[in-house]
Amino acid sequence: MPRETAAAKHDRTQKILSALQRTYPDAHCELNFASPLQLLVATILSAQCTDKRVNLVTAELFKKYRTAQDFAAAPLADLEAAVRTTGFFRNKAKNIQACCAALVAKFGGEVPRTMAELHGLAGVGRKTANVVLGNAFGINVGVVVDTHVTRLSNRLGLAKGADAVKVEQQLIKLVPQHDWTLFSHWLIWHGRRRCAARKPDCANCELKNLCPQLGLKTINNQGTK
Repeated sequence: MPRETAAAKHDRTQKILSALQRTYPDAHCELNFASPLQLLVATILSAQCTDKRVNLVTAELFKKYRTAQDFAAAPLADLEAAVRTTGFFRNKAKNIQACCAALVAKFGGEVPRTMAELHGLAGVGRKTANVVLGNAFGINVGVVVDTHVTRLSNRLGLAKGADAVKVEQQLIKLVPQHDWTLFSHWLIWHGRRRCAARKPDCANCELKNLCPQLGLKTINNQGTK
C-alpha cells in the first residue's frame, strides 16, 4: 500500500465511519447492565472473558449484590464462587470488592464520572473507565481499545501497534470525539460479525473498498486471507 497522506487517511476514516454506522445502526455495549455500578462490575469481569459468559454470571450476581456496599461487605469466598467461571476469579473478586469499598468510602457508593477518579479504583484501567464513562454516562473521554479494536484498527490502517494506549491516541486524532464510544462498538461488532482474526469475510465486507487489509496476505475463493 502506498504511503497515505494525512488528508487521504482522514477522508478514508470518515468513509469508514459512515459505512460502519450504516452497517451497525444498533451497535451498543453487549454487556448487560442497569446501572453504572453494574456496568463497572461487568467490565471488570469481562477481562479475558466473553461478554456472553459475563452476562450469564451477572444475571445471578446482580440479584444478590445490588449496591457497592453489598459487594464491599460480601465474604470474599462467596464473591469468588459467584464469578469463578469468568476466569481469574480470585483477582477479579478481590478487585471488585476493593473497588466497591472505595466507592463507598470516597464517593458515597456512587460511580464517579471522571477518568482520574475511575482510573484510581482497583481493577479499573483506562479501557474499563472509557467503557463506563461512554456507556453509562455518555461521556466521550477516549476510545475503548480492546483486542477487536486493536486488530481492526491495524488491519484498516488507522493505527499501528499492539499497545492499547498508543492505539487509542492514534484513533482519537482521526475519529470525531462525539463518535468515540460508538466507534468502538462499530469495530467490535464488525470484528465479531465480519472481520474475524483468522478468516475475515473480505468478499462480503462492507469496508472492502476502504480497507488496505494490512497483515493479510492472500485471498482465497471465500474472501478470506
